[in-house]
Amino acid sequence: MTKLNDLRDNAGARKARMRVGRGIGSGKGKTAGRGVKGQTSRTGVAINGFEGGQMPLHRRLPKRGFRNIFAKEYSVVNLGHIQKAIDAGKLNAGETVDAAALFAAGITGRVKKDGVRLLAKGELTAKVSFTVAGASKSAIEAVEKAGGSVTLTEPAAEAAE
Repeated sequence: MTKLNDLRDNAGARKARMRVGRGIGSGKGKTAGRGVKGQTSRTGVAINGFEGGQMPLHRRLPKRGFRNIFAKEYSVVNLGHIQKAIDAGKLNAGETVDAAALFAAGITGRVKKDGVRLLAKGELTAKVSFTVAGASKSAIEAVEKAGGSVTLTEPAAEAAE
C-alpha cells in the first residue's frame, strides 16, 4: 500500500531540462549543440521554409480553394443518437427538444456554433417536437412519421433563381 509521503512520479516521467554551454564534460559545452559558426549558430534565426534562395515549396505549389467566412457551421445531431438519449432517460420526449436540451443531455458539445442541424441517420420511434436551426428533408419526414414535429429557427436557404 502506498503512503502519502511516498508518492512520486514514475521513473522517467519527468525529464530534466538539458543545460547547455556548461563545460565540455556535460557533452553539450562550448557550442551547445549548435554546430560551428554560421547563421544558425547565432541567435535570432528565423529561416523556416527558406531553401537557400530557391523558390520555397509553399510558393511553388498552386493556390487552391477558398473558405467562405459567412458559411454557417452547425452542430450535427442524428436521430438515432437522440433516440438513444431518450431511452437512457437523458432527454424527455414530452418536452420540446432544442439546442439547450441537447447540450444538457450531453449530445452536443459546448463549442459555440450557429445552432443544431438534425440529420436522419438512425431511427426515431418516440414522438418528439424539435426546435432547431436546420434539418434535412429526410430527418423532418422521419420525425413526422414518428408523430413529432420540427420547427426551424432559421429560414431554409431559398433556391437561387
